[in-house]
Amino acid sequence: MVDLSLFDERLRCHLYDDVAAVARVTMEWIIRDADAALRKRGAFHLVLAGGSTPKLAYQLLVDADTDWSRWHIYYGDERCLPVDDPERNSVMAQQAWLDHVAIPKEQIHPIPAELGAEAGAMNYAHLIEQQLPFDTVLLGMGEDGHTASLFPGHLHDEQELVHEVHNAPKPPSDRVSLSRAALSTTRSLLLLVTGSSKQVALSRWAEGASLPVASIAPECGIDLFLDKEAVGIVELP
Repeated sequence: MVDLSLFDERLRCHLYDDVAAVARVTMEWIIRDADAALRKRGAFHLVLAGGSTPKLAYQLLVDADTDWSRWHIYYGDERCLPVDDPERNSVMAQQAWLDHVAIPKEQIHPIPAELGAEAGAMNYAHLIEQQLPFDTVLLGMGEDGHTASLFPGHLHDEQELVHEVHNAPKPPSDRVSLSRAALSTTRSLLLLVTGSSKQVALSRWAEGASLPVASIAPECGIDLFLDKEAVGIVELP
């Protein structure tokens, strides 16, 4: 079982029964953040993650009651694949959610990873630089402790906002990823970790291992949404 008490107090752990519950609370927190941003600043800037749990949250967002015309969408990372490839995070988000709501197309900003890692990163960095800080960043964690496309053992220029990624340990090898600095420049950060396959990496993170996910450190702290399987418990306390 993962000892959640080992985490720093800036990482707030929220434990739920299953992945469906994590997806629902994620949707609710995104809408809460959106409502606050629309009231205070007149717009909501959200960074999306790939993965099956975010996909469930996106599907729930389709029926949300909000002013979609003031939402702005970005991506934490993208695979260097054609724009219509089903393995792209942008295609998943479009099919699950964005194609079904009235966010203006010019306010949805996919990473142009189809241009290649270097060109895609340079292009997206120009956009991101003008938008920081984000209102909400959504992230997941891989079985090796990676987040977005920031992988263990990969070195990047810490001054960059967007990285070109080569030799990723899972295909495709070329990707584009927001940097640790860009992902940490946000008013709210929601990190989703579900499933028993994440338990080892979660334990290593709690014990202080130098994993990519551990480098994400926004001033606002992190709200970590977990299910029982990720923590290794049978019943909630």
